[in-house]
Amino acid sequence: MLKGLDPRLNAEVLFALRAMGHGDLLVIADTNFPADSIARQTVFGELLRMENLTAGEAAEAVLSVLPLDTFVDDFAGRMEIVDSPDEIPPVQMEVQAAIDAAEGRSRPMVGIERFDFYDRAKQAYAVIQTGERRFYGCFMFRKGVIPPAS
Repeated sequence: MLKGLDPRLNAEVLFALRAMGHGDLLVIADTNFPADSIARQTVFGELLRMENLTAGEAAEAVLSVLPLDTFVDDFAGRMEIVDSPDEIPPVQMEVQAAIDAAEGRSRPMVGIERFDFYDRAKQAYAVIQTGERRFYGCFMFRKGVIPPAS
């Protein structure tokens, strides 16, 4: 254990988050997402796991150390429900709440069509697979910057 770090963050996840640069994409995926095959195509090249957590719990832990990009509208995205792209299921509401808490304000995620999500995920820096079993528990976060002290 380390002081000041969420204990849900494991060493491999912390390593990848630290290595990411401004604008890099991180995928947080549910258990049904083709995480291993897509992760092999990412910059990091191997699947990261937070299997004992829901998507909301994983997002909360990740956002405790990862700043979101403030320069773009697609700072965070959610996989849209097929044939119902505007519907926001409870799993996505939980992740939105984690984003809003981390940002200190409401910043709605953008919707990403399912197959577009898969294509974008292949271009991501890394993929984290969670233990989330609810459908459409797949998200993308774009890393931002930490400003100078003053």
